[in-house]
Amino acid sequence: MSLQSFFDYLSLEKKYSRHTVVAYKKDLEQMKSFLKEEYDIEIENASYPLIRTWLSNLLDDDLSTRTINRKVASLKSYYKFLLLTGQIDFHPLSQHKSLKVAINVQIPFSKKEVQQILDNSYDSSDFETVRDLLLIELFYVTGMRREELINLKLQDVSLSTRSIKVMGKRNKERIIPLLYSISNKLESYLVLRDLINVNGFNELFLTGKGYKLYPVLVYRIIKSYFSKVSEKVKTSPHILRHSFATHLLDEGADLNAVKELLGHASLASTQVYTHSSMKMLKGVYKNAHPRSKKD
Repeated sequence: MSLQSFFDYLSLEKKYSRHTVVAYKKDLEQMKSFLKEEYDIEIENASYPLIRTWLSNLLDDDLSTRTINRKVASLKSYYKFLLLTGQIDFHPLSQHKSLKVAINVQIPFSKKEVQQILDNSYDSSDFETVRDLLLIELFYVTGMRREELINLKLQDVSLSTRSIKVMGKRNKERIIPLLYSISNKLESYLVLRDLINVNGFNELFLTGKGYKLYPVLVYRIIKSYFSKVSEKVKTSPHILRHSFATHLLDEGADLNAVKELLGHASLASTQVYTHSSMKMLKGVYKNAHPRSKKD
């Protein structure tokens, strides 16, 4: 059977993004080629020992455990699809346990580093400067993902209600409130945006030539500004998202509220940010617990 029906299922039924479907396709095509070349069997007929052999080869190629687990997830989804459609009667990966992944602690920007960028004076008539700083602040005050910000449409922003509509993973929509200060900056940006040739694009953020922003450009913008105020090796949109969550938790925000703002499906995804707030939590604990007064 062709893998195409599975990819159509992911796109049309599961509503996965194009990027996710491409990743699934790459993983499954790689596995398919391995089985055909080494054992001359189709992927639908693979047994668990053969799949384990493929995974061992990936480890020998020095692929990270995170990458291998993602490939296994692609395979699991495919075999689940084959079960649902009655094309196989046994899931070869049903008992497989994921490899342990080392926790990669990412250091957020400090509040001072963010303030150094956002509180400085700038040329309010220059479109790209105004856009860049608005983009940085919007990342910081909403916690949006890079793709979410790039795909924002004009109609997603409501200045009257001071809120923004974000389309997250798997087409899950959420509404994020906007601070009064950023609403004013949005108004100023929109005035400048109207002065450029937008080339028919309805996205909120555009390049200076009026085209939709692309991921590499967004990364460059973040890096160019934060490299001037921070010595951190990693400066990316995700670190701003990380800073958003960490700083909220530092100020006592409820973990469930942060989860909703980030658009996480489960609380476990949000809990990775709590390590950065441990110093604050220790302070609260020490000041509040009755036994601490005996120390």
